[in-house]
Amino acid sequence: MDKFPITPAGFKALEEELKMRKTIKRPEIVDAIAEAREHGDLKENAEYHAAREQQGMNEARIKDLEQAIGASQVIDPKTFSGNAIKFGATVKIVDEETDEEKTLKIVGQYESNADKGMIAITSPIAKALIGKATGDSVKVTTPRGQVDYEILDVKYV
Repeated sequence: MDKFPITPAGFKALEEELKMRKTIKRPEIVDAIAEAREHGDLKENAEYHAAREQQGMNEARIKDLEQAIGASQVIDPKTFSGNAIKFGATVKIVDEETDEEKTLKIVGQYESNADKGMIAITSPIAKALIGKATGDSVKVTTPRGQVDYEILDVKYV
């Protein structure tokens, strides 16, 4: 099985979610199923069916989290330095056409969140940035077409 890079913070978040789903969410759902059973006929009991559906979704997420944790390779970006971009880098870029600046952090696929500027190492923009350095220009194909970015800064924090 291939290992996937993840930051220490991302790994901790996966572990915390797994613990919460096993120790808090799972017992809550079991209680909801037991309570719904007390209401009688299960064939027409919407509460029972909803609780069973929740149980299935929770168990599937637990399985996904366990697989993700098992396949993770924790890499601490604080151990890196220099201005060449690799996993864990926080990169400040500017769109060469619009002068719009963005700060992105290259993280593992299990912790990416575009709204927070955390992009997966497997994303097109991360692939284009890997190996480049401060001052380089990169071309990225996006849904709106090709975009040219200049790399302004690279940090490992």
